Amino acid sequence: MKKLTRFIASAAVATGLTAGVAMPASADVDFSGKTIEWTIPFSETGGSAKWANFFAPLLSENLPGQPTVVVKFMPGAGSTKGANWFQGQTHTDGTTMFGSSGSTQFPYLLGDPRVRYEYKDWVPVMASGTGGVAYLNPEAAKMFDGSANKLKGQTFVYGNQGATRLDLIPALAWKMLGMKVEHVMGIKGRGDGRKMFESGEATIDYQTSSSYLKNVAPMVAEGKAVPMMSWGALGANGEIVRDPTFPDMPTFKEVCNATDGCETSGPAWEAWKAFFVAGFPSQKIAFLPAGTPTEISDAYAAAFAKIQARPDFAEISAKRLGKYPMYVGGDAKAALGGAITVSDSAKAYVTDWLQADFGVSLK
Repeated sequence: MKKLTRFIASAAVATGLTAGVAMPASADVDFSGKTIEWTIPFSETGGSAKWANFFAPLLSENLPGQPTVVVKFMPGAGSTKGANWFQGQTHTDGTTMFGSSGSTQFPYLLGDPRVRYEYKDWVPVMASGTGGVAYLNPEAAKMFDGSANKLKGQTFVYGNQGATRLDLIPALAWKMLGMKVEHVMGIKGRGDGRKMFESGEATIDYQTSSSYLKNVAPMVAEGKAVPMMSWGALGANGEIVRDPTFPDMPTFKEVCNATDGCETSGPAWEAWKAFFVAGFPSQKIAFLPAGTPTEISDAYAAAFAKIQARPDFAEISAKRLGKYPMYVGGDAKAALGGAITVSDSAKAYVTDWLQADFGVSLK
Protein backbone atom coordinates (compact mmCIF):
# COMPACT_ATOMS: atom_id res chain seq x y z
CA MET A 1 0.00 0.00 0.00
CA LYS A 2 2.79 2.45 0.89
CA LYS A 3 4.54 1.81 -2.40
CA LEU A 4 1.34 2.40 -4.38
CA THR A 5 0.52 5.51 -2.39
CA ARG A 6 3.96 6.93 -3.13
CA PHE A 7 3.45 6.18 -6.82
CA ILE A 8 0.12 7.99 -6.94
CA ALA A 9 1.33 10.88 -4.81
CA SER A 10 4.39 11.53 -6.95
CA ALA A 11 2.30 11.27 -10.10
CA ALA A 12 -0.19 13.75 -8.74
CA VAL A 13 2.38 16.52 -8.82
CA ALA A 14 3.80 15.60 -12.20
CA THR A 15 2.77 17.43 -15.34
CA GLY A 16 2.83 14.39 -17.59
CA LEU A 17 3.40 10.97 -16.10
CA THR A 18 3.89 8.97 -19.28
CA ALA A 19 5.16 11.64 -21.65
CA GLY A 20 8.50 9.88 -22.05
CA VAL A 21 7.20 6.31 -22.11
CA ALA A 22 7.46 4.58 -25.47
CA MET A 23 4.34 2.61 -26.33
CA PRO A 24 4.60 -0.61 -28.34
CA ALA A 25 3.59 -0.50 -31.96
CA SER A 26 0.26 -2.06 -32.89
CA ALA A 27 0.50 -2.01 -36.66
CA ASP A 28 -1.67 -5.10 -37.09
CA VAL A 29 -4.63 -3.62 -35.20
CA ASP A 30 -7.21 -1.84 -37.34
CA PHE A 31 -10.60 -0.66 -36.11
CA SER A 32 -11.69 0.81 -39.45
CA GLY A 33 -15.47 0.78 -39.82
CA LYS A 34 -16.03 -0.54 -36.29
CA THR A 35 -18.03 0.92 -33.41
CA ILE A 36 -16.61 0.78 -29.92
CA GLU A 37 -19.12 0.83 -27.09
CA TRP A 38 -17.85 2.40 -23.88
CA THR A 39 -20.24 1.52 -21.06
CA ILE A 40 -20.53 3.81 -18.04
CA PRO A 41 -22.45 2.28 -15.10
CA PHE A 42 -24.08 5.56 -14.07
CA SER A 43 -26.61 7.99 -15.50
CA GLU A 44 -25.63 10.44 -18.23
CA THR A 45 -25.70 13.41 -15.81
CA GLY A 46 -22.69 12.73 -13.61
CA GLY A 47 -18.93 13.12 -13.61
CA SER A 48 -18.21 9.72 -15.17
CA ALA A 49 -20.36 10.66 -18.15
CA LYS A 50 -18.42 13.88 -18.61
CA TRP A 51 -15.12 12.01 -18.30
CA ALA A 52 -16.05 9.43 -20.94
CA ASN A 53 -17.65 11.99 -23.27
CA PHE A 54 -14.46 14.06 -23.09
CA PHE A 55 -12.18 11.17 -24.02
CA ALA A 56 -14.43 9.36 -26.52
CA PRO A 57 -13.85 11.61 -29.57
CA LEU A 58 -10.15 11.91 -28.76
CA LEU A 59 -9.88 8.14 -28.55
CA SER A 60 -11.68 7.79 -31.87
CA GLU A 61 -9.13 10.08 -33.51
CA ASN A 62 -6.14 8.18 -32.15
CA LEU A 63 -7.07 4.50 -32.38
CA PRO A 64 -5.96 2.71 -35.58
CA GLY A 65 -8.66 3.11 -38.22
CA GLN A 66 -10.43 5.89 -36.29
CA PRO A 67 -13.49 3.88 -35.19
CA THR A 68 -16.66 5.43 -33.82
CA VAL A 69 -16.60 5.50 -30.01
CA VAL A 70 -20.06 5.54 -28.46
CA VAL A 71 -20.63 6.14 -24.75
CA LYS A 72 -23.49 4.09 -23.34
CA PHE A 73 -25.02 4.26 -19.87
CA MET A 74 -26.10 1.38 -17.63
CA PRO A 75 -27.04 2.83 -14.23
CA GLY A 76 -28.27 0.71 -11.38
CA ALA A 77 -27.30 -0.40 -7.87
CA GLY A 78 -24.76 2.40 -7.61
CA SER A 79 -22.82 1.03 -10.63
CA THR A 80 -22.78 -2.60 -9.47
CA LYS A 81 -25.27 -3.57 -12.18
CA GLY A 82 -23.00 -2.37 -14.97
CA ALA A 83 -19.84 -3.81 -13.42
CA ASN A 84 -21.47 -7.22 -12.97
CA TRP A 85 -22.53 -7.08 -16.62
CA PHE A 86 -19.01 -6.22 -17.76
CA GLN A 87 -17.57 -9.13 -15.79
CA GLY A 88 -19.50 -11.46 -18.08
CA GLN A 89 -18.28 -9.91 -21.33
CA THR A 90 -15.95 -12.06 -23.42
CA HIS A 91 -15.33 -9.76 -26.40
CA THR A 92 -11.68 -9.81 -27.38
CA ASP A 93 -11.80 -7.62 -30.49
CA GLY A 94 -11.43 -4.34 -28.61
CA THR A 95 -14.94 -3.05 -29.32
CA THR A 96 -16.16 -3.28 -25.71
CA MET A 97 -14.94 -0.91 -23.00
CA PHE A 98 -16.00 -0.16 -19.45
CA GLY A 99 -15.53 2.91 -17.27
CA SER A 100 -15.14 2.32 -13.54
CA SER A 101 -15.34 4.90 -10.78
CA GLY A 102 -14.85 5.07 -7.04
CA SER A 103 -18.47 4.05 -6.56
CA THR A 104 -17.58 0.82 -8.33
CA GLN A 105 -14.33 0.35 -6.44
CA PHE A 106 -15.70 0.83 -2.93
CA PRO A 107 -18.27 -2.02 -2.95
CA TYR A 108 -15.48 -4.28 -4.22
CA LEU A 109 -13.16 -3.14 -1.43
CA LEU A 110 -15.83 -3.59 1.23
CA GLY A 111 -17.00 -7.03 0.11
CA ASP A 112 -20.51 -5.87 -0.79
CA PRO A 113 -22.49 -9.09 -1.44
CA ARG A 114 -23.93 -7.63 -4.65
CA VAL A 115 -20.47 -7.54 -6.23
CA ARG A 116 -19.99 -10.22 -8.88
CA TYR A 117 -16.98 -8.63 -10.55
CA GLU A 118 -13.24 -8.99 -10.16
CA TYR A 119 -11.03 -6.05 -11.04
CA LYS A 120 -7.99 -8.29 -11.40
CA ASP A 121 -9.65 -10.00 -14.39
CA TRP A 122 -9.99 -6.76 -16.36
CA VAL A 123 -7.40 -5.00 -18.51
CA PRO A 124 -6.83 -1.33 -17.51
CA VAL A 125 -5.69 0.90 -20.36
CA MET A 126 -6.12 4.37 -18.86
CA ALA A 127 -6.78 5.88 -15.45
CA SER A 128 -7.21 9.44 -14.33
CA GLY A 129 -7.58 11.18 -11.03
CA THR A 130 -10.22 13.62 -9.94
CA GLY A 131 -11.32 15.62 -6.95
CA GLY A 132 -14.59 16.50 -5.30
CA VAL A 133 -16.32 19.55 -3.86
CA ALA A 134 -19.00 19.72 -1.18
CA TYR A 135 -21.33 22.68 -1.33
CA LEU A 136 -24.22 24.22 0.59
CA ASN A 137 -27.36 26.13 -0.17
CA PRO A 138 -27.03 29.90 0.41
CA GLU A 139 -29.00 29.88 3.67
CA ALA A 140 -26.78 27.28 5.34
CA ALA A 141 -23.66 28.89 3.88
CA LYS A 142 -24.31 32.00 5.98
CA MET A 143 -23.35 29.92 9.02
CA PHE A 144 -20.22 28.43 7.49
CA ASP A 145 -17.10 30.25 8.68
CA GLY A 146 -14.45 27.76 7.64
CA SER A 147 -15.56 25.38 10.37
CA ALA A 148 -18.71 23.30 10.78
CA ASN A 149 -19.34 24.53 14.32
CA LYS A 150 -22.38 26.65 13.43
CA LEU A 151 -23.75 24.00 11.05
CA LYS A 152 -24.15 21.35 13.75
CA GLY A 153 -27.59 22.57 14.78
CA GLN A 154 -28.98 22.22 11.26
CA THR A 155 -30.45 19.18 9.53
CA PHE A 156 -29.27 18.68 5.95
CA VAL A 157 -30.68 16.46 3.21
CA TYR A 158 -28.39 14.64 0.78
CA GLY A 159 -29.10 12.44 -2.25
CA ASN A 160 -26.99 9.30 -1.73
CA GLN A 161 -26.12 6.65 -4.36
CA GLY A 162 -25.53 4.00 -1.71
CA ALA A 163 -23.75 3.57 1.59
CA THR A 164 -20.93 1.47 0.15
CA ARG A 165 -20.42 3.73 -2.89
CA LEU A 166 -18.17 6.75 -3.28
CA ASP A 167 -20.72 8.70 -1.26
CA LEU A 168 -19.18 7.22 1.87
CA ILE A 169 -16.45 9.90 1.50
CA PRO A 170 -18.84 12.85 2.10
CA ALA A 171 -21.01 10.84 4.50
CA LEU A 172 -18.07 10.00 6.77
CA ALA A 173 -16.68 13.53 6.46
CA TRP A 174 -19.95 15.07 7.61
CA LYS A 175 -20.16 12.52 10.43
CA MET A 176 -16.67 13.47 11.59
CA LEU A 177 -17.64 17.15 11.48
CA GLY A 178 -20.61 16.44 13.76
CA MET A 179 -23.18 17.46 11.15
CA LYS A 180 -26.67 15.96 11.00
CA VAL A 181 -27.35 14.80 7.46
CA GLU A 182 -30.39 12.82 6.34
CA HIS A 183 -29.54 10.55 3.42
CA VAL A 184 -32.05 9.90 0.65
CA MET A 185 -30.73 6.59 -0.59
CA GLY A 186 -30.66 4.96 -4.01
CA ILE A 187 -30.14 7.74 -6.55
CA LYS A 188 -28.59 6.55 -9.82
CA GLY A 189 -25.69 8.97 -10.02
CA ARG A 190 -24.29 12.15 -8.56
CA GLY A 191 -26.00 14.10 -11.33
CA ASP A 192 -29.32 13.06 -9.82
CA GLY A 193 -28.09 14.28 -6.45
CA ARG A 194 -27.27 17.62 -8.03
CA LYS A 195 -30.76 17.83 -9.50
CA MET A 196 -32.20 17.25 -6.02
CA PHE A 197 -30.12 20.17 -4.78
CA GLU A 198 -31.23 22.37 -7.67
CA SER A 199 -34.90 21.65 -6.94
CA GLY A 200 -34.51 22.26 -3.22
CA GLU A 201 -35.09 18.63 -2.24
CA ALA A 202 -31.48 18.42 -1.01
CA THR A 203 -29.67 21.12 0.96
CA ILE A 204 -26.13 19.79 0.75
CA ASP A 205 -24.35 18.03 -2.11
CA TYR A 206 -21.01 17.01 -3.51
CA GLN A 207 -19.84 16.52 -7.09
CA THR A 208 -16.63 15.25 -8.62
CA SER A 209 -14.55 17.97 -10.24
CA SER A 210 -15.74 17.59 -13.83
CA SER A 211 -19.39 17.84 -12.84
CA TYR A 212 -18.68 20.68 -10.43
CA LEU A 213 -16.88 22.70 -13.10
CA LYS A 214 -19.65 22.26 -15.65
CA ASN A 215 -22.81 22.26 -13.54
CA VAL A 216 -22.18 23.69 -10.10
CA ALA A 217 -19.76 26.55 -10.80
CA PRO A 218 -22.50 28.38 -12.74
CA MET A 219 -24.84 27.97 -9.73
CA VAL A 220 -22.12 29.40 -7.50
CA ALA A 221 -21.74 32.36 -9.85
CA GLU A 222 -25.51 32.94 -9.65
CA GLY A 223 -25.51 32.75 -5.85
CA LYS A 224 -27.55 29.52 -5.79
CA ALA A 225 -24.81 27.39 -4.23
CA VAL A 226 -21.78 28.07 -2.04
CA PRO A 227 -18.71 25.79 -1.94
CA MET A 228 -17.90 24.41 1.50
CA MET A 229 -14.69 22.43 0.89
CA SER A 230 -12.87 20.16 -1.50
CA TRP A 231 -11.72 16.71 -0.45
CA GLY A 232 -8.22 17.84 -1.34
CA ALA A 233 -5.48 16.06 -3.25
CA LEU A 234 -2.67 13.68 -2.37
CA GLY A 235 0.64 15.52 -2.06
CA ALA A 236 4.11 14.18 -2.81
CA ASN A 237 4.59 13.25 0.85
CA GLY A 238 1.31 11.37 1.02
CA GLU A 239 -0.47 14.16 2.91
CA ILE A 240 -3.74 15.83 1.99
CA VAL A 241 -3.09 19.16 0.26
CA ARG A 242 -5.28 21.63 -1.59
CA ASP A 243 -6.81 20.44 -4.81
CA PRO A 244 -4.89 22.01 -7.73
CA THR A 245 -8.18 22.61 -9.54
CA PHE A 246 -9.56 24.54 -6.54
CA PRO A 247 -6.50 26.07 -4.86
CA ASP A 248 -8.52 28.79 -3.11
CA MET A 249 -10.91 26.31 -1.51
CA PRO A 250 -10.22 24.78 1.94
CA THR A 251 -9.87 21.02 2.11
CA PHE A 252 -11.87 18.73 4.37
CA LYS A 253 -8.73 18.38 6.47
CA GLU A 254 -8.61 22.16 7.01
CA VAL A 255 -12.32 22.34 7.87
CA CYS A 256 -11.95 19.38 10.21
CA ASN A 257 -9.01 21.01 12.00
CA ALA A 258 -11.12 24.15 12.48
CA THR A 259 -14.16 22.26 13.80
CA ASP A 260 -14.61 21.34 17.46
CA GLY A 261 -14.43 17.59 17.99
CA CYS A 262 -13.12 16.71 14.52
CA GLU A 263 -9.69 15.07 14.52
CA THR A 264 -7.19 14.64 11.67
CA SER A 265 -5.53 11.73 13.40
CA GLY A 266 -6.84 8.49 14.82
CA PRO A 267 -9.03 5.69 13.41
CA ALA A 268 -11.75 7.81 11.77
CA TRP A 269 -9.28 10.06 9.96
CA GLU A 270 -7.08 7.17 8.86
CA ALA A 271 -10.12 5.33 7.49
CA TRP A 272 -11.41 8.40 5.65
CA LYS A 273 -7.99 9.10 4.16
CA ALA A 274 -7.48 5.47 3.10
CA PHE A 275 -10.75 5.42 1.18
CA PHE A 276 -10.05 8.87 -0.26
CA VAL A 277 -6.74 7.55 -1.63
CA ALA A 278 -8.52 4.53 -3.08
CA GLY A 279 -11.33 6.61 -4.52
CA PHE A 280 -9.88 9.81 -5.98
CA PRO A 281 -6.21 9.93 -7.10
CA SER A 282 -7.00 7.19 -9.65
CA GLN A 283 -10.76 7.29 -9.53
CA LYS A 284 -11.82 6.77 -13.13
CA ILE A 285 -10.39 3.81 -15.03
CA ALA A 286 -11.01 2.59 -18.59
CA PHE A 287 -10.97 -1.19 -19.00
CA LEU A 288 -11.07 -3.80 -21.72
CA PRO A 289 -12.57 -7.22 -20.92
CA ALA A 290 -10.58 -10.15 -19.57
CA GLY A 291 -8.85 -12.03 -22.34
CA THR A 292 -8.30 -9.04 -24.59
CA PRO A 293 -5.22 -9.72 -26.78
CA THR A 294 -2.10 -7.79 -25.85
CA GLU A 295 -1.85 -6.11 -29.25
CA ILE A 296 -5.32 -4.59 -28.76
CA SER A 297 -4.65 -3.34 -25.23
CA ASP A 298 -1.33 -1.95 -26.49
CA ALA A 299 -3.19 -0.10 -29.25
CA TYR A 300 -5.45 1.49 -26.65
CA ALA A 301 -2.52 2.42 -24.43
CA ALA A 302 -0.76 3.99 -27.41
CA ALA A 303 -3.91 5.94 -28.36
CA PHE A 304 -4.33 7.33 -24.85
CA ALA A 305 -0.61 8.21 -24.79
CA LYS A 306 -1.08 10.20 -28.00
CA ILE A 307 -4.00 12.03 -26.42
CA GLN A 308 -1.89 12.88 -23.42
CA ALA A 309 0.94 14.09 -25.64
CA ARG A 310 -1.23 16.65 -27.43
CA PRO A 311 0.19 20.15 -26.91
CA ASP A 312 -3.22 21.40 -25.80
CA PHE A 313 -4.16 18.41 -23.63
CA ALA A 314 -3.33 20.01 -20.27
CA GLU A 315 -5.42 23.06 -21.17
CA ILE A 316 -8.49 21.29 -22.52
CA SER A 317 -8.55 18.61 -19.84
CA ALA A 318 -8.18 21.19 -17.06
CA LYS A 319 -11.26 23.03 -18.32
CA ARG A 320 -13.40 19.92 -18.60
CA LEU A 321 -12.03 17.53 -15.97
CA GLY A 322 -9.76 19.55 -13.70
CA LYS A 323 -6.00 19.50 -13.12
CA TYR A 324 -5.29 15.85 -12.35
CA PRO A 325 -2.80 13.21 -13.51
CA MET A 326 -3.55 10.67 -16.24
CA TYR A 327 -2.02 7.20 -16.38
CA VAL A 328 -1.71 4.87 -19.39
CA GLY A 329 -0.43 1.37 -20.01
CA GLY A 330 1.67 -0.01 -17.18
CA ASP A 331 1.08 3.12 -15.13
CA ALA A 332 -2.67 2.52 -15.35
CA LYS A 333 -2.14 -0.96 -13.91
CA ALA A 334 -0.15 0.50 -11.02
CA ALA A 335 -2.85 3.13 -10.44
CA LEU A 336 -5.46 0.36 -10.34
CA GLY A 337 -3.50 -1.28 -7.55
CA GLY A 338 -3.88 1.85 -5.43
CA ALA A 339 -7.58 2.06 -6.27
CA ILE A 340 -8.39 -1.42 -4.99
CA THR A 341 -6.19 -1.47 -1.89
CA VAL A 342 -7.07 -0.32 1.64
CA SER A 343 -5.73 -1.44 4.99
CA ASP A 344 -7.61 -3.99 7.08
CA SER A 345 -8.00 -1.42 9.87
CA ALA A 346 -9.59 1.13 7.53
CA LYS A 347 -11.94 -1.48 6.13
CA ALA A 348 -12.90 -2.61 9.64
CA TYR A 349 -13.62 0.94 10.76
CA VAL A 350 -15.79 1.72 7.73
CA THR A 351 -17.59 -1.62 7.98
CA ASP A 352 -18.52 -0.94 11.62
CA TRP A 353 -19.58 2.63 10.82
CA LEU A 354 -21.80 1.51 7.93
CA GLN A 355 -23.49 -1.00 10.22
CA ALA A 356 -24.05 1.58 12.96
CA ASP A 357 -25.19 4.51 10.81
CA PHE A 358 -26.79 2.87 7.76
CA GLY A 359 -27.71 -0.62 8.95
CA VAL A 360 -25.50 -2.13 6.23
CA SER A 361 -24.05 -5.49 7.27
CA LEU A 362 -20.88 -6.52 5.43
CA LYS A 363 -19.55 -9.04 7.97
